Amino acid sequence: MKTTQEHNERMAKMTFASVYPHYVNKVVSKGRTKEELHQVIKWLTGFDDAKIFELIEQNVTFEEFFEKAQLNPNAHLIKGVICGYRIEEIENELTRKIRYLDKLVDELAKGKKMGKILRTGE
Repeated sequence: MKTTQEHNERMAKMTFASVYPHYVNKVVSKGRTKEELHQVIKWLTGFDDAKIFELIEQNVTFEEFFEKAQLNPNAHLIKGVICGYRIEEIENELTRKIRYLDKLVDELAKGKKMGKILRTGE
């Protein structure tokens, strides 16, 4: 499935604060922890807990969120389908980064081992 310009713009303007509670609910309802969610976010973005909460409080858009992030050099290893889109085929860089995060949260909720989620091979 190919993303449209409208889809990409809508995703860029969504706020991290509006999606974060859904991430928390998803992982906690599947027996994982908020701390594990933060570990995954930190791996992808470089943000520690304080920065995550600061960005939530500032109500940053995903565009601003990923502008501030230091994307993990192994993020390109995140592959597969999320929300009907094959991540490695998403052309818009920001949309791909957002889907990286969605995929990591999905893997966490599905019970994957942290080493696999963080692409360390453990």
